[in-house]
Amino acid sequence: MAAGLPDLVDCARLADDAAVLERTYGLRDLPRLKDALAEPQGMLTASFAFAKTRSGRAGAKVTVAADPQLVCQRCMQGFLWRVTAGSEVEFASSAEPNADDGERELFAVENGLVSLKDLAEEEMLLALPIAPACSTPLTCGKAPREVVGGARSGDTHRPLGALQDLLKKT
Repeated sequence: MAAGLPDLVDCARLADDAAVLERTYGLRDLPRLKDALAEPQGMLTASFAFAKTRSGRAGAKVTVAADPQLVCQRCMQGFLWRVTAGSEVEFASSAEPNADDGERELFAVENGLVSLKDLAEEEMLLALPIAPACSTPLTCGKAPREVVGGARSGDTHRPLGALQDLLKKT
C-alpha cells in the first residue's frame, strides 16, 4: 500500500461519493492468508467501488487479483494459482437492526469504519480453493522422489504382504 493512504475508511461517506479506491498489498502482509501459501511472495491488487445499496446501506464491489503460490494437496509441491475474483458487500454494524435483510453479503464494520486490507484479504480467502491441486493431474508430483529404504517412495509398499504369503502356505 502506498505511504499515506489510510487503511480504515468511512464506508458511508465513500458510498455517498461513489468513490473507487485501489490498493496493493504484499501477500506476506495478510496474516490469515499465510497458511494457505507455499511461498508468501507476490502482491494482491484490490479495487473497491463504493455505492449505496437498495436497502440504503453503504456497499462496495470488491475485486481482487493475485498470483499466489499454493501447496498442491496431491503432491505437496507449490504451484501458481491465478486469482481474479469479486463480490458485492454491504456494510453493517452488529448492533444494526435488520442487518440480515440485505441482498448482498454483509461485512461487519466498527463505528462506520472498514479496513480495506481486511476486506481484500477476506475476498482473497473466499477465492482460494478448499483443497488446492495442480491443474494437470498427469504431471502432478513429477518432481524427483526420494529413495526410502532402498525403494523409491513412489513404489507400492504392502505392509501385510508377508501375511498373505503365510496364509497361502496353510
